[in-house]
Amino acid sequence: MKNRVCLITGGASGLGKSIVEFLASKGCNIIINYNTSKNNALKLKEELEKEYKIKILPIKCDIANEIEVTKMVNEIIKEFGKIDYLVNNAAVCIDSLFADKNKENFIKTLEVNVVGTFLVTKLVGQIMYKNKFGSIVNISSTNGIDKYYPMSIDYDASKAAVNSLTHNFALEFAPYVRVNAIAPGWVKTENELKDLDLDYIKSEEEKIFIQRFAEKEEIAKVIYFLLSDDSSYINNQVIKVDGGTY
Repeated sequence: MKNRVCLITGGASGLGKSIVEFLASKGCNIIINYNTSKNNALKLKEELEKEYKIKILPIKCDIANEIEVTKMVNEIIKEFGKIDYLVNNAAVCIDSLFADKNKENFIKTLEVNVVGTFLVTKLVGQIMYKNKFGSIVNISSTNGIDKYYPMSIDYDASKAAVNSLTHNFALEFAPYVRVNAIAPGWVKTENELKDLDLDYIKSEEEKIFIQRFAEKEEIAKVIYFLLSDDSSYINNQVIKVDGGTY
């Protein structure tokens, strides 16, 4: 993976940050896409470039905005000349009581999680196809497969759509570009834990065979594997990474 170029959307915080850090440790040059976390992205750039002697390029972009996505991809090509890997990590989750769900938040969730994934993957995938090399990993969720939370009904629907996008992109960009998705269960991130009380966390952990939430680094390692040549014959898959659940 040394000297490869990877774009990670939503890479400045949470799970995205862990993905950036892990891929950087493998010698990959990283584009950190962010929308609001500028300071986090710049700090990551400084720390990782110094530690690993790689190049980090932070780029502000609202992935749901087609003009901004086009500008971001053009900037990456101007800087690196290629994109080898893409991790579609950026997402929003606006949890609320089902009765309080509204059209505005539902559409916002779909715009970022589905339309944003579509816009970035379409442009990047076309570049990869032209170069006859590339690997893409979409971050889905068990919420889009077999875990149902009415308080997250919009998020759940968006992740089911990401699974569909994964299959369609794998077909569109074959045979040169592999497209897979991972569907994590609960992960120890700031966003997932901030609004959960200890009793609820315990009740959810009891449903997991391994009896705990995933560490962010455990998810990053699976993404690294799917991007790398070690998974060269894995394509068009949505892989659950949930510790085993009831």
